[in-house]
Amino acid sequence: MGTTQLETVPEPKYWHLKTVLSDALDSEFAVGEILPNERELAARFGVARATLRQALEQLELEGRLQRRRGVGTTVAPPRVGVDVGSEAGPHTWPGAPGDAWHTEEHEAAPAPAPVARMLGVAGDAAVHAVRRSRTTGGQQVASEVLYVPTASVPGLAADVEEEPSGAARARAVLRELHRLQLAGQDRTVELGSARADDARRLDRLPGAPVLVVTTRYLADGGTAAVSVATYRADTCRLSFSDTDAVALLAS
Repeated sequence: MGTTQLETVPEPKYWHLKTVLSDALDSEFAVGEILPNERELAARFGVARATLRQALEQLELEGRLQRRRGVGTTVAPPRVGVDVGSEAGPHTWPGAPGDAWHTEEHEAAPAPAPVARMLGVAGDAAVHAVRRSRTTGGQQVASEVLYVPTASVPGLAADVEEEPSGAARARAVLRELHRLQLAGQDRTVELGSARADDARRLDRLPGAPVLVVTTRYLADGGTAAVSVATYRADTCRLSFSDTDAVALLAS
């Protein structure tokens, strides 16, 4: 990558730098190749390191770069298509046949305040929190917590309630949830920053850009469950079909 001094441009300097770097990624770097460190890049382009970081963050957000612990910043691989929903269609409960998520664990704990409000439960009320993960190409690309109030699964067996937290208990919650008639669901997508727990699970740095998909499942005239799924923004692209399903493109 040759030395390039940026001229005065009408757009923000970091945005122009992002365009220059993007062209260089196409012509000079291979997938998986590690970029020079920030000091070298800033010197070559005659910009402050703060400006360089803004450009690199934007390229990461666009899926061109990946920042990995102990490795550095590498050129991201191309994305491949993966369906976020289940093969059974968009109007199914989590854990239905065709669901690509892996059920991992369960705990009983209060839901985050925004989720508690959606569920219509007190902020200190314990709910079932089912943790699930999504993997493609051997890499975990998404982490989800499904929050289910006890009122939605009244038939959960007492012996299951007394078991330690684990995948078996989580699956029991999902099975009981399936007894309800799903009336519909709504979904929102937001850009966010990876919190420590999700960053660890997704092999990202804390604060890395993520896509947060919140799904509200409706039954019996109210909200029966709420899912909060966190996707790697560097490898995922969300799109919507006519059936309101959300599709994921991930590497």
